[in-house]
Amino acid sequence: MQNISQGDFLEIRIDLPDFETQSAVADYLNRETARIDTLIEEQQCLIKILRERRQAVVDTTFAVLGEPSVQLRRYIKFLTSGSRGWGDYYADDGERFLRIGNLPRTNLSIRGEIQFVSLPADVTEGSRTILEIGDLLFSITAYLGSVAVVDSDWVGSYVSQHVALCRLDSNRLDSRFAGWFMLTTAGQDQLNQGAAGGTKMQLALDDIKSLRVPTASVAEQRRIAVHLDEQAEKIDALIAETQRLIELARERRSALITAAVTGQVDVREVA
Repeated sequence: MQNISQGDFLEIRIDLPDFETQSAVADYLNRETARIDTLIEEQQCLIKILRERRQAVVDTTFAVLGEPSVQLRRYIKFLTSGSRGWGDYYADDGERFLRIGNLPRTNLSIRGEIQFVSLPADVTEGSRTILEIGDLLFSITAYLGSVAVVDSDWVGSYVSQHVALCRLDSNRLDSRFAGWFMLTTAGQDQLNQGAAGGTKMQLALDDIKSLRVPTASVAEQRRIAVHLDEQAEKIDALIAETQRLIELARERRSALITAAVTGQVDVREVA
């Protein structure tokens, strides 16, 4: 029930065993849930360590290249943000519409719920925001620091007004290399510093152009990007497995409480 009156609440009936059984159930649940809670805390600490490890891998990989020295504007072929008013075209099918929530914060893979749009024949303004493979995407109004690179699944999609589409000269700068650098501590600092310059926490397209990246040969850039793809995938798999263990532990905790208070478990036998 979403709402319940005080009178209805006071009329709720519950099973009330004798006091000795009540105490036994309470003692049993205090002991067993404490064990589960400890396990959950340990797994949460492990996730924190894994995330720190992933960040360290990204940072140290770029550290050997030195300070970022070249502005992104030197490599940009095309830069824009999405149009307004896309909500009018939301549909159950059609073309994919990439929103700010689809951008990750720990890797470059587009994620999350897929929204579709169906555009009338006379609406052509959004054509400039159609995604191509390898496009580098930035969040510019919220979740600052989120970055992604377009893969084959999202080619032909449109982007929202909260996302900047940056198309690079791939013969000079690999988009995954640039994207991974933006996820380093130094890259995140640049994004946050650019957003802090105005009255609102947001990035302008000129801020994107001013971002600096380190220099390396294209072959080295691609080697670094592949290395980080592989390392992040391994760490993310461990994080996902750990999160699943936490979910199972919470389900176990809930089931244990239900079983104990409804008499499905004789707590005196397991004391």
